[in-house]
Order: sequence, then C-alpha cells, then structure tokens
Amino acid sequence: MKVEIWSDVLCPWCYIGKRDFEQALGEFKHKDKVEVMWKSFELDPAAQIDYEGNLYDLLSSKYHVSIERARQMTGPLVERAAASGLTYNMDIAKATNSFDAHRLIHLAAKHGLQQAVIELLSAAYLTSGKHIGHHETLIQIGFEAGLDKAEITEMLESDEYAEAVRKDEYEAQNLRVRGVPFFLTDQKYSISGAQPKEVFSEALEKIWDELYPKVKAVAISGNVQCDASGVCETS
Repeated sequence: MKVEIWSDVLCPWCYIGKRDFEQALGEFKHKDKVEVMWKSFELDPAAQIDYEGNLYDLLSSKYHVSIERARQMTGPLVERAAASGLTYNMDIAKATNSFDAHRLIHLAAKHGLQQAVIELLSAAYLTSGKHIGHHETLIQIGFEAGLDKAEITEMLESDEYAEAVRKDEYEAQNLRVRGVPFFLTDQKYSISGAQPKEVFSEALEKIWDELYPKVKAVAISGNVQCDASGVCETS
C-alpha cells in the first residue's frame, strides 16, 4: 500500500498531520507493508527568502488583519500542536521561501532519509526559529539527518531536483489539491488536512480491508475425499 503526502515544511498544519499520521501508522498492524512518499507543495512559491518582518507581519498582510489579531490566530494552532506532542514557537519563526528545502527533501529521498529531513526542517522552522531558506541551515540539517555535506552543497548550488519539485506540484494541480497536508493512498483514497490520529487509524484499516479482503475459512465436516485434481467432496 502506497501513501503519497503533499506538504510544505512551512505549513504548521502539515507538521501536525505528519505527527498524527506517523502515530497512527506506528500502531497499524500492516505498517511494514505501507510505503510512504512525501511530495512537494509550496504554500507560496513567490515568497521572499529573506522576509523583512516576522510571521505575524506576514499573516497580517495576507489576511488583512491587525498584528494583534494575527497573533491571536495562531493560538489555537499552537494548542493543537501541543496536543500532538509538538512545541510551536511562532514568535521566532522566520518566514521564507521553501523551494530549496523541497529540493533537499528530494535529495534525502534518494538516500532513504526523506522523513528524517522533513522532521528536522519542520522542527527547525516551527520550534527552533531557524532560517530554513538559507543554504547554510539546509546543509546543516541535511548533514544532521545523515547526508553528505559536499553533496548537499553541490545540489543547492545547482538546479538539481528543481524539476522534481515542479513535477510534484503539477501532480497536485491535476488532483485539484487546494491545501495541505493531502494524503493519497494507492492513487484512489484521499484525506485532506491535519486529521486526528484516530481518523488516520480508521482510514488505514478500512483501506487495507478493501484492498486486501480477508479470506474466510470454511469448515468442512464429514469424510472428505480428494481426487488427483484437488477437487474435494464430503461423503
């Protein structure tokens, strides 16, 4: 069973969705048969790498509200994150462009470290207040996850994986994905948004049962005789 997840490391709800999905998957009895692939989705492809204001300034401008109202808007989000075991420090989050971070995630996928890099990027932005738009930060995060510094540097200084990021985003457009996180299982079953762990657990069970229906055992009583072709009859 293959689960594709479109998300952005700058998306607070994506980190919550990631955590709750992972917890549900960890308890799923068929978890070893589930392949998870993360896909790129930029909340704002035109975002500046070095935004002059803070996150509240950005929200204020985007939603045409006061700075105080923008601050209040993040309150329920911080509480929701805490319920999933995450600590959000929105006061120090550095708004930026996530394109190069997505390229790093694709490099990580090549080495089987995609999930580790996404985890570190999300925590760096939402918890530690690191600037994940800067190459030096991305190099350090990639290295911490187990990637080679020279390979990361070479990738960032080129346009490698740029096409892969755009391909993911094009797929999202074709699927009419309007927000993230977005979960798609076997190109058939979809879940939108950061749902509670229980929703993911129920979905995994239902999808698995539909894809792989259980074979019911049939009890046969009496004397059973089978011929050479394997046909059995009860006498």
